[in-house]
Amino acid sequence: MSDPSSDSANHSVGEVLGRIPSGVFILTAADGQGRETGMLASWVQQAGFEPPCVTVGVNHDRYLNGWLEQNPHVALNLVGDGQFEWLKHFGKGFEPDEAAFAEIDLTRTPQGVPVLTGALGYLAGSIIGQVATGDHTIYVVQIDSAQLNTDLSELKPMVHIRKDGFRY
Repeated sequence: MSDPSSDSANHSVGEVLGRIPSGVFILTAADGQGRETGMLASWVQQAGFEPPCVTVGVNHDRYLNGWLEQNPHVALNLVGDGQFEWLKHFGKGFEPDEAAFAEIDLTRTPQGVPVLTGALGYLAGSIIGQVATGDHTIYVVQIDSAQLNTDLSELKPMVHIRKDGFRY
């Protein structure tokens, strides 16, 4: 067994971690005071059947963590294969007061969270738990509403595979 702290062991860990496939989502949220934002999220996984739950990872450095403490409602908008405009737009990141949804068609969940009408679909819900894991917080979201965009039903979800498991 190799020493996990060695460079070659870390390289191997990074290679294998990076090959774990994940979907691509736009996580949308609001601060409850009129500001709202969206960010790319690929660390999303189903975590329960009854009630339906998913987990999502958010880097500790993101201001969104503070917002979620005040207003624990989110939507996960599923990105379709070929919808690269979402990656370009949301990949740059936004400051807390910056308009993340300028010129983007939206609807809203009953809790007021923005939903991208052009996404394949969305899952929306409330955070019911969280755990700090190194440089990220993993949130458990209980899903209370969802909708599939039937106009885009021929598109497959975008899948992300990283070259290195230590970077996005």
